[in-house]
Amino acid sequence: MSDRVVAAIDQGTTSTRCLLFNRAGRMVAMAQREHRQHYPRPGLVEHDAAEIWRNVTRVVPAALKNAGLTPDDLVGLGIANQRETTVIWNRHTGVPLARAITWQDTRTDGIVARLVEDGHAPLITSICGLPPATYFAGPRLRWLLDHVPGAREGAEAGDVLFGTMESWLIWRLTGRHVTDVTNASRTMLMDVRTLQWSDKLLDVLRVPRRMLPEIRPNAEVYGTCTTVLPGVPVAGALGDQQAALVGQVCFSPGEVKCTYGTGAFLLMNTGHRLAESTHGLIPTVGYLLGDSPVYALEGAIAVTGSLVQWFRDSLGMIGTAAQIETLASTVRDNGGCYIVPAFSGLYSPRWHPEARGVMVGLTSFINRGHLARAVLEATGWQTREVVDAMNADSGVPVTRLKVDGGMTANHLLMQFVADVLDVPVERPLGSEAVSLGAAYAAGLAVGYWSDLEVLRANWHRAAAWEPAMDDDLRRREHENWGRAVNRSYGWVQSPGEE
Repeated sequence: MSDRVVAAIDQGTTSTRCLLFNRAGRMVAMAQREHRQHYPRPGLVEHDAAEIWRNVTRVVPAALKNAGLTPDDLVGLGIANQRETTVIWNRHTGVPLARAITWQDTRTDGIVARLVEDGHAPLITSICGLPPATYFAGPRLRWLLDHVPGAREGAEAGDVLFGTMESWLIWRLTGRHVTDVTNASRTMLMDVRTLQWSDKLLDVLRVPRRMLPEIRPNAEVYGTCTTVLPGVPVAGALGDQQAALVGQVCFSPGEVKCTYGTGAFLLMNTGHRLAESTHGLIPTVGYLLGDSPVYALEGAIAVTGSLVQWFRDSLGMIGTAAQIETLASTVRDNGGCYIVPAFSGLYSPRWHPEARGVMVGLTSFINRGHLARAVLEATGWQTREVVDAMNADSGVPVTRLKVDGGMTANHLLMQFVADVLDVPVERPLGSEAVSLGAAYAAGLAVGYWSDLEVLRANWHRAAAWEPAMDDDLRRREHENWGRAVNRSYGWVQSPGEE
């Protein structure tokens, strides 16, 4: 077993990857394919689940080929996934009934508004820990049941199944209809204390129980692959941000990680205590690797890396994402310009679904460099807002931030994050924490790694940024950012279901 490796499928918002990891937690090979983003109307974002499955069937063999390995060299497979993205499919044919509705989609604002108007918000939050919001999978499932012909009838008959993307992939690989506890905790349908589907929440959202997967721990052999990797056990699954918490070995209460990808997601380990939030954070399941769950506080930022993509693709200001650092470095500061990327509303900690993106402080002095710096600074200030909320909710000040994800290659951005937080920022050797966390879960389940301390020993710091910003400047810029965010409110006047 010592020469064998663990495979991880990272099914993300823009692409699907397969990565192979050795016992030291080092990546030995990777393959990746992007999938199409569908935007039928403003606020609607969809994926083709069948296309994503086809990509899985291609990237897994490609990763093995790149490493010169065969399925016999794998001890197990773990899956990490974009979380709240919702798919329904026919149990008998395996064909999705509609495109998957992604976590960025806001079409369920009418459903969520009615839940609040009908007085269900306190009940929902008391059971699942989540505020009613378009962010979560349950309202998306309700929308699909209400709008896709035959969906509700098929679900009630047991012919139509629901899952988030890891559930969809496990079903395609093994034939088992299961979900892991971290993804289930993002549906607004699971009791966050019992870790089971809640009949009360199913009734409120009018979801037939027969279509739901079985909720399982994060490290467990769910089944054996019958295709793609015949004979290899699927032994781990986590939502991508919880996977990064595990990959960053944040196993002690108070440890915090931030993953910078399409969006940015901060999670603080709160131990076996479910910490309630009064500052706009999300209490959630961190992971279940043993007998009892470890909980986390989460701050979700919708738009970070995707703002750089917008700057590149929609505005044409840069040719590649990496060029934004070079462009931003041509100026000393933002020139008084601030960009608030509320493209699909504001998530943690403000939760303003009606907000939309704004650019303020424009003068004839502003050039492309200032705009580039404002794009990067938006990620820094959004991170600061979430960390402030975590400090207030937990009572344990964040003293360092572990970071991972593609944006951590941007040194200017990471220095700015350290500056506005006034704490050190650390990046591990290898920034693939999401995939590594999925691999760790699968490896623990099959005995490839013995315990969490072995995983902790695999973590090595590769880069660190120390805060260097003047206190007065930090305070002034923070105030300016707050003024800019306030101007993003109220752009969508009334929620609509369509």
